[in-house]
Amino acid sequence: MGQAWKCAGLRWAAEGPVLVWDGGRRSSLVWGKRVAFGVVEGGVRRCVGARGYACARGVVVSGRSTGGRCEECGRLDRAHSVAADRVADDPRPYRVYLAWFGPGLVKVGITAAERGSVRLLEQGAVCFTWLGVGPLMAARRTEELLRAALRVPDRIPYAVKRAVRAALPDGEEERACEIREVYGRAVELAGWPESLEREPCQPVDHVRAFGLAGAPAAFGEVSELVAGGSVGGELVAAAGPDVHVATRAGVVVLDTRLMRGWELVPVGGAGPLSPVSPEFPVRRFDVGDGHRQDGLF
Repeated sequence: MGQAWKCAGLRWAAEGPVLVWDGGRRSSLVWGKRVAFGVVEGGVRRCVGARGYACARGVVVSGRSTGGRCEECGRLDRAHSVAADRVADDPRPYRVYLAWFGPGLVKVGITAAERGSVRLLEQGAVCFTWLGVGPLMAARRTEELLRAALRVPDRIPYAVKRAVRAALPDGEEERACEIREVYGRAVELAGWPESLEREPCQPVDHVRAFGLAGAPAAFGEVSELVAGGSVGGELVAAAGPDVHVATRAGVVVLDTRLMRGWELVPVGGAGPLSPVSPEFPVRRFDVGDGHRQDGLF
């Protein structure tokens, strides 16, 4: 067996997406790049730990878990999470945003102002606009106002995002239409916190940043990694934690969070580990109207 690697996840920066590996090595992801890797035969997936600490017990975790953590490490990871409402006294300014992931899928959220739009890239937002900026609790109250008054959710499952990503409208204006509509309704609401400074509606489109412009649509997603399995092909796009890989069977989406905790090895050549077809289980997308939010407009 060759050298095994452990993936620490996909990161987004100004220059684009990068895969980070344990030990600090980074692999830039560029469209057209050949990618091929497999899981060590007979290997198991172990908890990745939390907040820079290894899992004390080295617990074996499910191949379908996107967190890649045992229950104890999962609780530790959420203990100081703004996203999980565990922090209320962060003095930094926060921005409230509206994000659109596909027809009928708009969410509201917050992010530290100093992070810019990185949070939106991490979530795979196809387009977004800022709503306002202010103290953390003012941002939280605004987020809750939109959830209660407009029934705009603050979370959308990644499985839903992937499925609708396969059938996005072609034009930027069409993709921004729902964002503008929700923004218009939001700014008319009473009860906005006085300490939140409103921002103009200026939709930002990420289709080109994600490599989705002109890219072939994916037909399904890798549901889990398994010992002895592999996937390989040409990288055609990336959005949020997902990479889109063109294989012999078509384009499949791989959530890179599923890679964490496994020992991974490069594969190539002919045979069962051929880098031109998916060997991991793949779930086909069912793109229809079932994903649409009820009562948004």
